[in-house]
Amino acid sequence: MFRINMTKILFLTPYPLNSAPSQRFRFEQYLQFLQNENIKYELTSFLDEKTWTVFYKKGFTFQKILGILKGILKRHFILFSLHKYDKLFIHREACLVGPAYFEWLYARVFRKEVIYDFDDAIWIKDVSDVNKKLSWLKFPNKTGKIITYSTTVIAGNNYLANYALQFNINVKVIPTTIDVTYHYPHKIVRQNEKIRIGWTGTITTNNHLKLLFSVLVKLKKKYPQVELVMISNTNIADPSIEISYQQWNKNTEIEDLSRFDIGIMPLPDDEWAKGKCGFKGLQYMALEIPTIMSPVGVNTEIIEDGKNGFLATSDTDWIEKLSRLIETKELREKIGRAGRKTVVENYSIESQKEAFFKIIQE
Repeated sequence: MFRINMTKILFLTPYPLNSAPSQRFRFEQYLQFLQNENIKYELTSFLDEKTWTVFYKKGFTFQKILGILKGILKRHFILFSLHKYDKLFIHREACLVGPAYFEWLYARVFRKEVIYDFDDAIWIKDVSDVNKKLSWLKFPNKTGKIITYSTTVIAGNNYLANYALQFNINVKVIPTTIDVTYHYPHKIVRQNEKIRIGWTGTITTNNHLKLLFSVLVKLKKKYPQVELVMISNTNIADPSIEISYQQWNKNTEIEDLSRFDIGIMPLPDDEWAKGKCGFKGLQYMALEIPTIMSPVGVNTEIIEDGKNGFLATSDTDWIEKLSRLIETKELREKIGRAGRKTVVENYSIESQKEAFFKIIQE
């Protein structure tokens, strides 16, 4: 590994360290290697821990507003220490509300080099149901401005990169990566013969699972031995379907996911979904869980249908491919092994680490 000739880098993140999948699997996994190379860095999040714990819960409006104001104040305080850093690394946005004011201030007024990383089509307005009252504070069209102010842009897939190229010619693609030593297949011994079809996500993506409710209800009738499982930070209350809900827990996430026999990733075919980076599918695949995805965006690059996973469009398609996996253990194992091989070769930390450090070093 080559050494990066840099004194210090400041990571500006929306959320606290080790709290949000977007941050964890875009760049936080690389921080340990910066430490190994004696690269100094600091990380400052916009939301503090207290605000983050309630930010995607219903209510708590006053606490959320107070947390946002604190975040804005923190971003101003950074101005007094900017001289200490060689570069700034901004993930998604420096401030969760308002226009690209801080990015303009840091890059154009204080002349700091900015590396900008994003992994969703965040120029499209998409606000969780619990935060609709605060939606007027969002300025999604600022994404183009942030890209313009940046020295280098890291996009999570080609769809995002093509958007960024409208504003900046220095755009690199680094996919969302998986730590394959952490996401390692665990053999879970179970007391029953149920086949578990699993989905994992958060309150912001729970609606994607709802897209498959009619399919899953039919499948459950066809195969009574099937158990439907969701792992999330918030349950879906729907009497039309029987789903075993499990609260997401970082300490047990690998063991919990490893109980899946089949992993699913349904997506709507819209502009927002095209910007997704296939993360939950990559998690399943890394754990040798045979995976079925909607053929939307980067999913069509990750999955070679029938070889390392399946792509399903219509309800009939989903039922047919889920049925094949339910009925044949050998097929589940074969697809699972091929899926992990894909992740190790193309979507692991090791496969992308050099590209990430090269950008930091430039």
